[in-house]
Amino acid sequence: MSSLTPLRCCAALLALSAASAQAHTKSETHSVWQIAGPVVRLSFTIPLPESKRLAKRDEDQPPDSRVLDYMRQHLSASSAGGPCSATPGRALAATSQFRRFELTFTCPNGADIKLRSSAFFELVPSHVTFAQIETGDGQFIEQIFTRDQQELDASAGDARLRDAGFLEYVQLGILHILTGPDHMSFLLGLVLISRRLRDLVFVVTGFTIGHSITLALAVTGILRPHAEYIDALVALTIAMIGAENIAVATHRPGTVAVGIGLPLFAMAAVSFAGIGTLPPLLLFGAALFCANYLMLSGHMRDAGRLRLVVTLVFGLIHGFGFAATLLEMQLPAQKLAQILVGFNIGVEIGQLSLVLTLMGLVSLAVRAKLSLPRPIVVDAVAAGLVAVGTYWFVSRSYG
Repeated sequence: MSSLTPLRCCAALLALSAASAQAHTKSETHSVWQIAGPVVRLSFTIPLPESKRLAKRDEDQPPDSRVLDYMRQHLSASSAGGPCSATPGRALAATSQFRRFELTFTCPNGADIKLRSSAFFELVPSHVTFAQIETGDGQFIEQIFTRDQQELDASAGDARLRDAGFLEYVQLGILHILTGPDHMSFLLGLVLISRRLRDLVFVVTGFTIGHSITLALAVTGILRPHAEYIDALVALTIAMIGAENIAVATHRPGTVAVGIGLPLFAMAAVSFAGIGTLPPLLLFGAALFCANYLMLSGHMRDAGRLRLVVTLVFGLIHGFGFAATLLEMQLPAQKLAQILVGFNIGVEIGQLSLVLTLMGLVSLAVRAKLSLPRPIVVDAVAAGLVAVGTYWFVSRSYG
């Protein structure tokens, strides 16, 4: 009987994914800093789930005054002449899913301006604030605030920020895979379902083609899907890949197909009543696709080629998820091709690194005779993927 890496190893990966997934997909804010001499104007955009962290128990959302007070405490600027004074600030018009606020800082002079943000890091340590900085000479700088980097140098002479290019975006692509628990979970499912190297080549190829297509379509503005739809569908692909593992192992694809399809049909029916964020036609289509795919894969003797097509579809969905990171940074048009290629290469490096690491662990465990029988590990980890994917899908659909 063939073997796989110890159950503890896969369980640890799932635990890590579950622990950090919410922060990876949700804990983000966006800021635009416009510098004109000694004056710094800040526009700060907060998704509703983030601003709700500042609400009291009996509040759905905090009042504008409390959010502005929080911003004044956690957002600041300084120059060579000392700290910059801040205005009381005001709320600006925004879409139904975001709140937007404005602060203005007046500095003693316009030399050596530094920007600081500690907002939300005490609430969510993994929080990220994307920053677009427009300097007085028309330069655009894209950077991020993190818990470990709460100060940015807004000087136009800072070439490291202003000239960030190909290698930086390769690194961003790598980090997006290796710090993204949802994408890591999906790749774990692909490794589990691939019994032969040829199968793994098929699924990774389909996934790569799919996400490359939609990454380019989204970043260039040809397609711009709703981010909340993509977050939910990415979670559904994780549950689906786990369900396929179970269907193949148990030889009961019909039962698994019903178990996935019926809840999705029920969610589609509830969506007609206006409950949830996903539209009913999207849920109805997802139910048909999932049920039919599970039935097909469960009755095919060699489903490797079919998975090339299906993982291409899954890759299309994940590609929009990858694009979200780049879209939030308001990319400079003149660097678009360089950024797309660099980020995509980084995603592939991260993806291959993760897959090869998992395969290496499998090989070492087999040689050391520390592995459990493959069916036991596949069943347990696949069940975990279904559970985690379902939890993320439901929470993102109704959150």
